[in-house]
Amino acid sequence: MKILKFGGTSVANAQHIKQVQNIVKNLDENNIVVVVSALGGITDLLLKTVDLASNQDESYKDSLREIEDRHIKTIKELIPIQLQSAILSKVKSELNTLETLAEGAFLIAEKTPQLTDKIVSFGELLSSFIISEFFISTGMNAAFKDSRELIKTDDTYGKAVVNFESTNTNCKAYFSNTKNKITVIPGFISSSAKGNHTTLGRGGSDYSAAVVASAIDAEELQIWTDVSGMYTANPRIVKQAKAIPQISYEEAMELSHFGAKVLYPPTIQPVLSKNIPILIKNTFAPEEAGTLIAKNENVLGKSVRGISNVEHITLLSLEGPGMIGIPGISKRFFEVLSQAGISVVLITQASSEHSICVGISDNDAIIAESLVNAAFEYEIATQKIKPVLVETGLAIIALVGDNMKSHQGLSGKMFSALGKNNVNIRAIAQGASERNISAVIKNDDVKKALNTLHEEFFEENIKQLNLFVMGVGNVGSRFIKQIQKQKKYLKTNLKLNPRVIGLSNSRTMIFEEGGIPLEHWEELLAKGEKADRTKFYENVLKYNYRNSIFVDNTASEIVANDYSDYLKR
Repeated sequence: MKILKFGGTSVANAQHIKQVQNIVKNLDENNIVVVVSALGGITDLLLKTVDLASNQDESYKDSLREIEDRHIKTIKELIPIQLQSAILSKVKSELNTLETLAEGAFLIAEKTPQLTDKIVSFGELLSSFIISEFFISTGMNAAFKDSRELIKTDDTYGKAVVNFESTNTNCKAYFSNTKNKITVIPGFISSSAKGNHTTLGRGGSDYSAAVVASAIDAEELQIWTDVSGMYTANPRIVKQAKAIPQISYEEAMELSHFGAKVLYPPTIQPVLSKNIPILIKNTFAPEEAGTLIAKNENVLGKSVRGISNVEHITLLSLEGPGMIGIPGISKRFFEVLSQAGISVVLITQASSEHSICVGISDNDAIIAESLVNAAFEYEIATQKIKPVLVETGLAIIALVGDNMKSHQGLSGKMFSALGKNNVNIRAIAQGASERNISAVIKNDDVKKALNTLHEEFFEENIKQLNLFVMGVGNVGSRFIKQIQKQKKYLKTNLKLNPRVIGLSNSRTMIFEEGGIPLEHWEELLAKGEKADRTKFYENVLKYNYRNSIFVDNTASEIVANDYSDYLKR
């Protein structure tokens, strides 16, 4: 049996759902479980609805109308008209219940985690019911099953803990007796032993699929999304990033923890112990291989398998002479954060015990600062420990790979590449497994850092040069021609890939993030914005590219006076 999970983008509208149906239909399998998310954007709308209603903002009714319109439109585009009546009736009944719940939040001017879970569960319930009915209408041997009857949890709302004993019993009993070839179930939602609606956290549809896969010893878990697997880096930031054909469970966990959005981090845990492989595929390019996550067989493979990042990080630093040799300081520090439900994503401590530093989400910074200072009030008052130092606007970048421990010099290579590109490192952490090297940097440097490291570890030593050129007269125009003419030679023989990002003469200037097409530079420059030396310099800093080079093709003393500013940066 295979488990196929389709995310919100994969089921965003009728056209995408037809693509999902085509994928499922073409699978030559006897038993398939299809786990689906809410229609793309619906979960956010449901959360917005409960927020507006609890604040007694009557515009929550507009959100409800939008939710209804999206689902009714999807039904009418998917289901033959003669079969629509019963389906529309069922969906409208569910929407009426949703409206009653939202109205309740409006009347009492309050929302609770339990009510929020009830309201947000409608996204998956409606999408899975509509998709199952669409499958049936096309002649597929399909049925709907409410996952709240299968997945049992505790009474924690928002991110419930699965009771695997009950869940495994329920799943085995149901799927061993079903006569349907395809079972469609809603992801993300579950119920407690008392029958209360619970959810498994944002991204929980992946987790739902993994829980069911583990319970029934599935042959394979497939996660269908809008990208073709896990990439060597975020492809939206690093254009040269490539899909990784195969990766270990541990590497995938590290990458997903450090920001690889394609996979919800807890997903791997239920299938890991049973060695059930996870295949990540692209709903919109099903012919592409995707990424297989399985037991590590990369014994002699690449040392670094991927580069990941987490933005919006705050560093909390506690330091002072009163920490040295005093047992329990770390315990008190972490305990106060834990009791407030604040997750720590990075830890580093000096061997002198003079300081300890942790990374947390920016959203938790204010409350964390207050709580830590309160916990160490006595030590701060007696000047044994300084008030906690809070640094915001940071990000974590991480190199990940099972085989990193077998290769010497990776840390040096990483920090050297970043240093050459003026990326300042605020903190460093590396686990004993040596599967991950993490560094904290400024948010503004993330794009440059990821591209720098990707070039260093994945791009066969071809160095991207980003040129900012001032002056396009006789010398400048010949210079641009040389770059255009010699680009292939430079790339093949010197391992250099130059591109012109900014270009200016005395009248106009242009900037192009991906590089100016040099075959049309003259006409593009003629239509550019007014030339401004100060703004040109500011743009060089704003783009913040790795391997940035300022080229002066003028004979201007005024331009030469700017050299010191460029050299300082």
